[in-house]
Amino acid sequence: MFIELFAQVKAYFQDADVSFVNEHVAYEFCIVGENGGIFYLEVKDGKLHVEPYEYIDRDAKITTSSESVLRIAKGELDPIFAHNVGLVNIVGDMSKVGVLK
Repeated sequence: MFIELFAQVKAYFQDADVSFVNEHVAYEFCIVGENGGIFYLEVKDGKLHVEPYEYIDRDAKITTSSESVLRIAKGELDPIFAHNVGLVNIVGDMSKVGVLK
């Protein structure tokens, strides 16, 4: 169920240190397959926001499976590497996606 997946992902991302991010970044995650749904992650004014909504004015849209997004949220999978090996599809500003590391 997407709500449960979102709660897990949000819990992992909420612990992320974003103090080094000196710019506004926003990503929309589109989860396909089992537990599919959409949520966004935004770093604004030094704070991280993760909400279960679409984000129209995003820097990048990341489409992936529930398994891959959990691994990204846990810090086990680099999103750029995942894109390069075909685990995620990223459309948008790749330099801003690198902030997720």
